[in-house]
Amino acid sequence: MIKHVLVSTSNEAGDAAVFATALQVATPFAAHLAFLHVGLDVAEMVVAMSASGGTGAQGVVDELEAASTTQQSQAWQAFAAFCAQVGIPTDGKPTAQGISADLIMDSGETAQILADHGRFADLIVLGRGHDGEIMALDVIEAAIMETGRPVLIASAIPPANLLETVAIAWENTPEAARAVFSAMPLLEHASQIVILSVTSDPSEPDTTCTRLEQALRWHNTNVSIQHLAESGREPVDVLLEEAGSRGATLLVMGAYSRSRLRETLFGGFTKHVLERADLPVLLAH
Repeated sequence: MIKHVLVSTSNEAGDAAVFATALQVATPFAAHLAFLHVGLDVAEMVVAMSASGGTGAQGVVDELEAASTTQQSQAWQAFAAFCAQVGIPTDGKPTAQGISADLIMDSGETAQILADHGRFADLIVLGRGHDGEIMALDVIEAAIMETGRPVLIASAIPPANLLETVAIAWENTPEAARAVFSAMPLLEHASQIVILSVTSDPSEPDTTCTRLEQALRWHNTNVSIQHLAESGREPVDVLLEEAGSRGATLLVMGAYSRSRLRETLFGGFTKHVLERADLPVLLAH
């Protein structure tokens, strides 16, 4: 069951979609939404500037502090407005009555702060970025690799019903299995689930899809399998096209890596999904 959702805020226009997606996740479980705003660490920035030969003049410090105050004020206003609009109490206390919320203010490096708080959440919700660009990969990497928690990356336009049709990008790997397990509370509430498997040889489909289907039927009986042939195309394009044609409202997949080196944690498939998918994506590693 999902009861504690960490929601990353950025003071960007995309926050509205992130908030709406987080609310859809929280609703079936009457979960708590912990909104996290990471602001400027003025003292740290002044030290860094001084160490690099820059100036720590009072005027610069005042500007940084003013910027930090403005960011915090904007974050609070966006949080308060959203909670008021959807009728969520903001005292941050556990309740059996319904969804609750609070706003956590912290400062420093976004990736590290997100990892520090994310380890204690059941699920982390992030934005996709803005202006057609995905958010910094180091932030996504920290959320997935340094917390041990599943991460839901919202789409620019949230679906009307996040759990209408959940697609699973299946490959017989520990990462994919962990993603399915992490998504199980959502899968149990899904109207339908479709297992998508992309293969280079249609005559030899992945038989583990059937095992997954049988296992999922103990949680949700409306499960189907679709084997997809590459046919000379990139697997990510085949997968996303099929998800789109089925009206998928959520994609569940493992976060894959080319190696264990931090510099290459995100392989091409995962990165391409983040860049091209127009639906929310739940990732786990």
